[in-house]
Amino acid sequence: MTDDSRQSWYVVCCKSRQEQVARDNLIRQGFDVYLPQISARQRRRGQWEMVIQPLFPRYLFLRADRQQQSLAVVRSTRGALGLVRFGGEPAVVPDGLVKAIIARADPDSGLHGDATNVIAIGSRVQIQEGPFTGIDAVFAGNDGESRALLLIEFLGKTNTVSVPRECFAKAA
Repeated sequence: MTDDSRQSWYVVCCKSRQEQVARDNLIRQGFDVYLPQISARQRRRGQWEMVIQPLFPRYLFLRADRQQQSLAVVRSTRGALGLVRFGGEPAVVPDGLVKAIIARADPDSGLHGDATNVIAIGSRVQIQEGPFTGIDAVFAGNDGESRALLLIEFLGKTNTVSVPRECFAKAA
């Protein structure tokens, strides 16, 4: 076992949607790896479902002691493209930053919250389902746990409607 004080965190750039593959292969090679993940809503086949995806798409963190472990093998690891480098040297991530990311994860599941579901009051949204499909609206607040209040311009005046949360998304 290596001395923890000599270990540093590095960032691995992964192939598109290959973060899990890279993580598994790096762990098999004896590296300490952290892939922060988030629980998010995604539309599949016309239905909204919860999926687990990387918090930082195409990136994961790797902890190693460069004197004990060669980082050259990362480049040839399945799923990985290589280390993020600055001036030819692997970029070292401050230990406190990775610890802070780990600390923000849910202690039970290890997942981070759903960032796509956070919409500030006054934000522009577009309704994607239901009788108001395609209409732009303004997020006015929550109406219970599963519904939201939206302001829409209809028949020459601003109206408040209650819409299921999965029926709208932030406007592009």
